[in-house]
Amino acid sequence: MKKSSTMMTAALVAAAVWSAHAALAADVQAGRAKALQCQACHGIDGLAKIPDAPNLAGQTEEYLVKALNDFKSGARQNEMMTMMAKPLSDTDIANLAAYYHSLRP
Repeated sequence: MKKSSTMMTAALVAAAVWSAHAALAADVQAGRAKALQCQACHGIDGLAKIPDAPNLAGQTEEYLVKALNDFKSGARQNEMMTMMAKPLSDTDIANLAAYYHSLRP
């Protein structure tokens, strides 16, 4: 009984990891196109153009996906970022994360 429970847990963890990895398999070029709306603050090269905006170049995809989803849901508070993140689809978020991750910090 214990062995089958452990195997079930391992299978669920493996499925979750695979799902997260698949979600991050994104289109860098689509992310670059979508990033045009981000460049005023974060720069097209991912290097911030204003003092209060963070550099995004080289950040991990996982971090960027979480941050955008948190802004979108309101779990993370910033009026401008919430406004920018709300209309983004999951695909948009994955593509933006892939793009900014691909840039050199």
